[in-house]
Amino acid sequence: MAGAALVALGACAPTIPESGPDSGAGVGFGSYSEYEARQAAREAQLTGAALPAPDAVSSQPLGGPASGSNEADDIAAQTRAALGTDPEDLAANSGKPIVQAGPNNPAPQIADAPGISDENSFDAVSANRSIEDDAARVAAQRQQYQIASVQSVPSRDGSEGPNIVAYALSSKHAPGTQIYQRIGLNKQSKFERNCAVYPGPDMAQIAFLEKGGPERDRLGLDPDGDGFACSWDPRPFRKAAGG
Repeated sequence: MAGAALVALGACAPTIPESGPDSGAGVGFGSYSEYEARQAAREAQLTGAALPAPDAVSSQPLGGPASGSNEADDIAAQTRAALGTDPEDLAANSGKPIVQAGPNNPAPQIADAPGISDENSFDAVSANRSIEDDAARVAAQRQQYQIASVQSVPSRDGSEGPNIVAYALSSKHAPGTQIYQRIGLNKQSKFERNCAVYPGPDMAQIAFLEKGGPERDRLGLDPDGDGFACSWDPRPFRKAAGG
């Protein structure tokens, strides 16, 4: 009974159409060629173009417009006109492109090298003013000249304190050469501690000279007795003076 029921159900099932590549039919569409024809007709109806006959052959050559047509030249001319680079338009506008503008986009102003002076162009200057105008401008500029008198540099009277430049030029020995005698204990430790008080060797040298240096070292800034406090070096001053 079960076998008989299965046979009866199989007889009632619908037949599935063949859909292989050689069958010529698609599922639910009938013939595939008929489907393509209907699809082409629908596209032609939407675009408004007439559907050519199946065996129709176009007379237009491949890769270009139809014979006798000047479509490419027309497109090129329209493009040049839109860009303002047509040779006739350039000649009529002194070689400058003509900017095409729409109703809501006014044409921009084209300036000739804005912000660049033409004083070095003889043609531009001669077109703007004459030689007499230039002479008047030169005379007006000369009236605005201000000549400053040259004054000699005042000499130092020594009231400003020791002159370390003069001291550097007056000494001839190299740093580290003992010239003056130094006595005392812990000279090196006092040297390091006392030199740390000054912002730089120049200030230490000035203080050293003010307190009796280089003969005396009351501040403990010159333990080796070379006359130069806190590793101050006179050689850059000598070199600048050519010595």
